[in-house]
Amino acid sequence: FTCEWTKAYFRFREPYSDLAYALEAGKGGTRTILMAVQAHIIKYLLFVRNTEYTHLERLLRISRQEQGEALAAALADTLWAAGGGGRAVVCLVTAAVHVTPSRDYTADNFTERIQLFEFSEKAAAQEFIFDHINCFKGEGSHGVILFLYSLIFSRTLAR
Repeated sequence: FTCEWTKAYFRFREPYSDLAYALEAGKGGTRTILMAVQAHIIKYLLFVRNTEYTHLERLLRISRQEQGEALAAALADTLWAAGGGGRAVVCLVTAAVHVTPSRDYTADNFTERIQLFEFSEKAAAQEFIFDHINCFKGEGSHGVILFLYSLIFSRTLAR
């Protein structure tokens, strides 16, 4: 992965601002993933989330917690769709090394520490992602790469 990819994570605009629903996206390859997730975030905020606000107000009055909930719902929804509606796989980075480097693989101190968590219920995947939301939206978390790996494993290599 390039430096741009390793630095990319899901970063919202300031809570309670006019763009509180929006992800910040730099230029380059990660933008496409961020914008696909952004569409699911807007769908969740407008049509799924229960709130007393109407129409566009649903996008403006969002706290940091609600941003996390929307991101978790968007990631889970996308992973669930990638898994064909029967499974979702979430990748997180752990301290333990799960892959030993070989001559065919050069260690990057990230990929070899990824652990897979598989879910057969969308709600369970969403709750797990929300519980670990900083793994996707924290600075230095490699959140976009983790989501990309999660998409690949949810979809499966065969598919």
